[in-house]
Amino acid sequence: MPEDTTDPPDRGPTDTEMLDQIAAHLARTERFGEIQTRPEYAPNALVADYDLGYFLGGVSRAYLRIRWFETDDFSIHYSEQYRTGNEWECRWDRHPNDDNTRAHFHSPPDASTPGEDADYSEDWRDVLATILTDLGQRITAFWDS
Repeated sequence: MPEDTTDPPDRGPTDTEMLDQIAAHLARTERFGEIQTRPEYAPNALVADYDLGYFLGGVSRAYLRIRWFETDDFSIHYSEQYRTGNEWECRWDRHPNDDNTRAHFHSPPDASTPGEDADYSEDWRDVLATILTDLGQRITAFWDS
C-alpha cells in the first residue's frame, strides 16, 4: 500500500504529540523490534515493526502504521508481508468517508473497501488495547495451527 504523506483536509493535521504518546506506550511492550515516529518515508505516521520472533517462518515483516489526527480521527494499518511476496492486512479507521460510518474496519486479507461499520472508544488507550488484543489473537493462531 503506498504511503500517503499528506494530511487529508477533512481529518485535520497530524497530532504529533499523540504519536509520541503512542510510541512511548508501544515501547513498553516487547512485541515490537523497532518503533519510528514520523520516519522520512512516512512523516505523518508512527511505524512499529513487530519482533519477528513472534511469527513462524515465512513472515518477512509485520508492522503497524498509525496515523492520528488532531480531530481524534485515526488510521491504524496492520500488515504482514511474506517471503513469497504476499501480504495479509487490515485497517481500523475513524474518519469521514463516503463508504461507511466514521468508525469502520477494513477486514483482512486485503483491507478492502468498503469496510465494516464499527464502534471505537474515544480513549486512544482503549483503541490500542482492542487492536493489540485482536492482533495478539492473530499471532497466537500462527502457533496453534
